[in-house]
Amino acid sequence: MSLDDRFEWRETYFILFPSDKRPALSKVEKTVRRLGAHLEFSGQEADENGLIETLHIRSPEDHSALEIDYLSGDEVLMQVEELNKQMRAESGEREKLARLKKCDARFEIMHFEEMGDGFDPEESDEVFDPSALLVVLDALVELTGGVGVDPQSGTLL
Repeated sequence: MSLDDRFEWRETYFILFPSDKRPALSKVEKTVRRLGAHLEFSGQEADENGLIETLHIRSPEDHSALEIDYLSGDEVLMQVEELNKQMRAESGEREKLARLKKCDARFEIMHFEEMGDGFDPEESDEVFDPSALLVVLDALVELTGGVGVDPQSGTLL
């Protein structure tokens, strides 16, 4: 992550969506800004059409940061196929599975915890909080009409 050495990776989530729903970087920034003034942006990159490639979001009050990267292609299609196979065995997710079948792109959302360089979680009342991840994840699912995925548990969000 291009923030600095104070941040340590904790987990990664995905949002799968149809590539024609890929939002403009400016629209993603506007959507996330509505979530709170405490969120700080850096590392913004867009393609030649202004569509999001990469965005870093830092939440100082949560001692966390997010790196959002856009991906499409064979890797995403294979992931969608695998998720469909896994999830068929599990019921209750029919609407999400129907949406998942139309997905050929994803956001990879890497979640980082602030560590080191003067911040000592042992001596502080302030702790790492996943709130920024959760609200940004929900907002991007809504923006893209996509499906959130926790790959560690294999569940659809």
